[in-house]
Amino acid sequence: MSKTYQGSCFCGAVQFTVTGAPEGMGYCHCESCRSWSAGPVNAFTLWKPEAVKITKGADNIGSYNKTENSYRKWCKTCGGHIFTEHPGMGLTDVYAAVIPDFPYAAGVHVNYQETRLHIKDGLPKLKDFPKELGGSGVAIAE
Repeated sequence: MSKTYQGSCFCGAVQFTVTGAPEGMGYCHCESCRSWSAGPVNAFTLWKPEAVKITKGADNIGSYNKTENSYRKWCKTCGGHIFTEHPGMGLTDVYAAVIPDFPYAAGVHVNYQETRLHIKDGLPKLKDFPKELGGSGVAIAE
């Protein structure tokens, strides 16, 4: 049986679950994620869309897409960021911070060429994305 984890926005008006295991976890260093998260790096968990279920407040979710690659979602009440749909990848990025009981374990840094915070943790650092997600798959030095 698959494990289900509860998540929510900052105020709790939007609640959701993620079930099973994510397709990947890591840190994104791109300018878009840094700006959206208001931080130097964004911790992500990538899920198949069917693994993510809104359980409360679906009508309270706002959406913004700067590009066709990312549909960013947030709570209209508190402004808390919840997840980003990536239609081209067929995945949904649920921000690690909004699923507090999930056992987050990063496996990779993506878009590391854009980093503003160098992290020496021994994890692979990719110039952009893995090849299977449309990137070059090129690794760069820590």
